[in-house]
Amino acid sequence: MSVKVLTVGSAVGSIRDLFAKIKAIDAKHGKFDLVLCTGDFFGPLGDPGAEEQTSQLLQGEIEAPIECYIMQGDNPLSDSVIQKFAKTGGELCKNVFLMNKSGIITTANGLRIACLGGRYDPEIYHSAEAAPGFASPYFSTHTMERLLSNTLTTSTSKQNYKSLADIQSTASSSQLIDILITNAWPAAITNFSSATLPAPELASIAGAPPLDDTIRRTKPRYHFAAGGGQPPMFWEREPFVWSDEADRVSRFVSLGAFGGEPTPGKKQRWFYAFSIAPNSPTAAPVARPANATKNPFTEAPASFARPTKRPFESTADSGENFIFGNNVQQPLKRTRVVEGDPGKPPPGYKCHRCESSEALAEIPVRGGQHFINDCPERTKPPEGYVCKICDTPGHLVRDCPTRFALGDTGGKKPKPGYMCRACGSEGAHFVDDCPAASQRPRDEHRGQGRRGRGPPKEIAPDECWFCLSNPNLAKHLIVAIGAECYVTLPKGQIVPTQSQSQGGPNDPTGVPGGGHVLIVPITHYPTYSTIPGDLAGPIIEETEKHKAALRTMYAKYGCTIVVFEVGRLSAKGGHAHVQAVPVPLKLKDKVEEAFRAEGRMAGVDFEEDADAALEACAGGRGSYFRVDLPDGRKLVHLIKDHVPFGIQFGRQVLVSLFNMPERLDWKACTLPEDEDRADAQAFKAAFAPFDPTL
Repeated sequence: MSVKVLTVGSAVGSIRDLFAKIKAIDAKHGKFDLVLCTGDFFGPLGDPGAEEQTSQLLQGEIEAPIECYIMQGDNPLSDSVIQKFAKTGGELCKNVFLMNKSGIITTANGLRIACLGGRYDPEIYHSAEAAPGFASPYFSTHTMERLLSNTLTTSTSKQNYKSLADIQSTASSSQLIDILITNAWPAAITNFSSATLPAPELASIAGAPPLDDTIRRTKPRYHFAAGGGQPPMFWEREPFVWSDEADRVSRFVSLGAFGGEPTPGKKQRWFYAFSIAPNSPTAAPVARPANATKNPFTEAPASFARPTKRPFESTADSGENFIFGNNVQQPLKRTRVVEGDPGKPPPGYKCHRCESSEALAEIPVRGGQHFINDCPERTKPPEGYVCKICDTPGHLVRDCPTRFALGDTGGKKPKPGYMCRACGSEGAHFVDDCPAASQRPRDEHRGQGRRGRGPPKEIAPDECWFCLSNPNLAKHLIVAIGAECYVTLPKGQIVPTQSQSQGGPNDPTGVPGGGHVLIVPITHYPTYSTIPGDLAGPIIEETEKHKAALRTMYAKYGCTIVVFEVGRLSAKGGHAHVQAVPVPLKLKDKVEEAFRAEGRMAGVDFEEDADAALEACAGGRGSYFRVDLPDGRKLVHLIKDHVPFGIQFGRQVLVSLFNMPERLDWKACTLPEDEDRADAQAFKAAFAPFDPTL
């Protein structure tokens, strides 16, 4: 079933007039299912008329005739809008929803609509430490990472992730979206286009190169932008196709502004109406448009093509040689002389590896006979050969499946048994990749840290253990998902489960599925303290709801809750999360002393004023370790620069409290995937009555 969509340009604060026009267009050409408002919906800060209409909208005095989705354009948003967004999760008033600066919604009709708000500035894009919020007019690399991460999830039109099955089934398969709305233009969009630009200066729009990569991944069927000049002008590009997606068709439209300063001459077209049907496996393929051009995002224009090498014959005939001088005989490389096919081994040639001189069907190169470098036996290890990387037979070192495995900080994964001398973790990362080591002062004698390799590479979302865009994320362990956070069982729980005696004499809790879970913000932030203030509210609120729900659920099984967080900043970055563990009520009064006693032995001291300590770390000003005790009080340790802190400290305390030292190493506690899935299903069923997302 097709969905009728009306897309409009920047209102720039003329909200009442825009809604009147939308109502008239809907009466004449409708009924439209929804309206997408690109660019600046609100006027610039300090404009009295625009601020008055913003206030009226938030108070419900201005009504939208149709469900409208708005975004951030060139301007920062006002505090009143940001506060309303944080309070309601996006619903500013009836029928008006503010989309995340970088987010995605899935409508009730099944359309996937993505949004990227703000301006592009190369310096800010690469230098921002966290994703800029609505109070900033710019977006950064973190904003883009959030968008790509969120394209791997599904949601309802009001951004409530209701279906865990949806995210588990789609997160690893596709990032494709139906409609993308952005403020900025992509950099390559004008390549191969013969559509006339409305003004010569639009040809020099630099665009946002990072947006090009996002489009390659998401392949939107419609892309609307608002940043086409000052003031914005209308331009519709010819369609183009994606050959790797069954000729999926994409269209790009830049809209003129509805409000703001009038454009000289003819008023620019500011709205665009179209119908679109959600993709489905049974949908008939769309015919390739007659005016389709080359894809500007997959094919380089001629001006950027690699120059071809000068043919050898052309220089030899002319006698010109730019290395040896003019009219100098050039030295010739000795070439293999072969009768017949020049790429075929000479008659009588025998491969010294497989002893074959006959044509082999499985060698589709160089005729039929093959040189030793093309021999199929080349990939087979000798009899008795054992790979030196994984200590298993059957493949050579160069073909080892674990050759490029990454450690927990994104660097090369060490062999089993390797222990980091900086933080004491085993098999997780090399000392050169350890965040604790990278925080130490540089060696005065060497003059450089990290053996002269420079700063460590920041972990990207597709490498991060907790980002939904990582194809290696254990999505089968996810047990609940909300608008801002998801809940997952960890690999190698503290609590023994399944084949490790869950429910037996060694299980201290009896919670179905074990009960040890992680609460993880969907957006990639290093710690909770680094989340921008105007975006932190909904994330923290949802995290607290999950904690409260877990506390109630654990109580049903005679347990209380302990929550801990390692909020450590590092050069490589990380992904914020908290761990929640059920603790039997009989141990409730021993939790605080267990942390303090273990802390004294490990050099971990706790601050007298926990709230003041957390405030000192706000805005990413410091690293910390936090514990939420069963009675609601907090313990906070400020992680000091140049002093190693074991990232498994919280686990260490609890396994000691449970008298289960064998559970300290999570890797030794991992289970087969089928048992992990059974744990996840058991926990999910028990948690369902308490899940705040349902």
